[in-house]
Amino acid sequence: MTRIPFSILAMAVGLASQAHGCSAENHSPNEQEMTGGEGGTGGSSELIAGGQTGGHLVGGGPTGGTISGGAGTGGGNSGGQPIGGTATGGAATGGTAIGATTSSGGTTTGGGGPGGTTTGGMATGGRQTGGAPTGGVSAGGEQTGGADTGGLGDGGTGGLGDGGAEAGGSGGFGTGGGDSGGTGGASVCGVPAPGPLLGWAAVAGEGVDTTTGGGDAPPVTVSNAIDFGSHAGGTTSEVICVQGEIDGDLSIGSNKTIIGMPGARIRGSIHMSGSVNVILRNLQIVGKNCSDSPSDCGDGADAINVTRAHHLWFDHDAVSDGSDGNLDITHASNFITVSWTKFSYSTRRTDTESGASGHRFSNLIGHTDNNESEDGGKLNVTFHHVWWADNVDQRMPRMRYGKIHVFNSLYTATGNNYCIGVGQGASVRSEDNVFIGVNTPVNTTSFVDGASTVTSVGNLYTDITGNPVTDIGTAFDPPYDFPLDPASSVEDAVRSGAGPE
Repeated sequence: MTRIPFSILAMAVGLASQAHGCSAENHSPNEQEMTGGEGGTGGSSELIAGGQTGGHLVGGGPTGGTISGGAGTGGGNSGGQPIGGTATGGAATGGTAIGATTSSGGTTTGGGGPGGTTTGGMATGGRQTGGAPTGGVSAGGEQTGGADTGGLGDGGTGGLGDGGAEAGGSGGFGTGGGDSGGTGGASVCGVPAPGPLLGWAAVAGEGVDTTTGGGDAPPVTVSNAIDFGSHAGGTTSEVICVQGEIDGDLSIGSNKTIIGMPGARIRGSIHMSGSVNVILRNLQIVGKNCSDSPSDCGDGADAINVTRAHHLWFDHDAVSDGSDGNLDITHASNFITVSWTKFSYSTRRTDTESGASGHRFSNLIGHTDNNESEDGGKLNVTFHHVWWADNVDQRMPRMRYGKIHVFNSLYTATGNNYCIGVGQGASVRSEDNVFIGVNTPVNTTSFVDGASTVTSVGNLYTDITGNPVTDIGTAFDPPYDFPLDPASSVEDAVRSGAGPE
């Protein structure tokens, strides 16, 4: 397992690429004591089809002249020789110029004579402008996104000659590779393309190689619960753009990418039961905030509820005000990554059953100690660049049985009970996280058993109260590569980057 500096990975990615129920916990006596609960490079380079030595011509040169190749990534090579052409105001008459080949920019075919056609050629990661002589037609170059993690390809710009026409190039779509599981293509739904998929959702298992969601299915836009349901249900691959605000209890099937357009919000509850291969990103999800169970919030709905599902990726979401939990993952769910997501509650609510904590319990993994037969070997979840923020009381996360990896995340939930709750059979690795003004960063006393392990490495603790951080045994070693920011850079990165873009 290799830890790569995140800044280096970000430079390699360049322009990032796009991949196209309520769980009521059975509390143990210890839990009931916890205050009512648990307790190619993407630079822009231009390729010019040719030029006269000592003077700039597009598409040709004088008789016997030399055409110099345009500069792309890595420089240019010498171009071809025009055939019988005569220089007329910078345009070749009757000649055909064969353009240069750049070392990494692909091949460019230069402009022809009057009435000829200029083809933009191929550029890797850059931008290409196809020149055209008088009367010519220029087709914009097609660009293929570079980089293992799936560079973003923009379309080439077609040149325009007198009396000619311009055809714009098409945007390239690439598929990212490498251990970090990058995804390819351009952004959709009006939001930036995601970074690489990291963590458990990128690991093969249960018959699925990795998490791709709806892949490159053509995007559809929905703005109401009925249309959402008709596209989000079932197993057909779909890329769904959510526009505006949708209210209600919504269910998601399999093979879906669901992306919030700028300002999109879902109010209510999202259910993912048996879902496989789903990406949910750039959405605000606001729960019912105990309106469904005012005296006992724990009997209400989660903002997002995941049961018996696998290969899910929650990215750049903001999840708040779940009645029971914000995002609960139970009943043998597996291979899940939560990245660049913010969890919070709008108020320090209270209720009759939970008292002062108001059941502001954000993330539960595994619903009971008595479900090892189903949960054992599953419930594997990665949290990275996650922000547990205002008014969260506990479960950040609280886990059983699974292998839980929390790295480069931020805890600022002042006034809380505890942050990470290590439970029965769980193995927890916490590294290079930042804890500011919170109580008990890692609870290793209330819920553990003889099989629990926890390792904390490289974390920063500022103005901490409560129990000291104590390791138990040695936690698992993640079976995937991942970039690791130094903890000193995490607060600024997560504050500015977590949540919808």
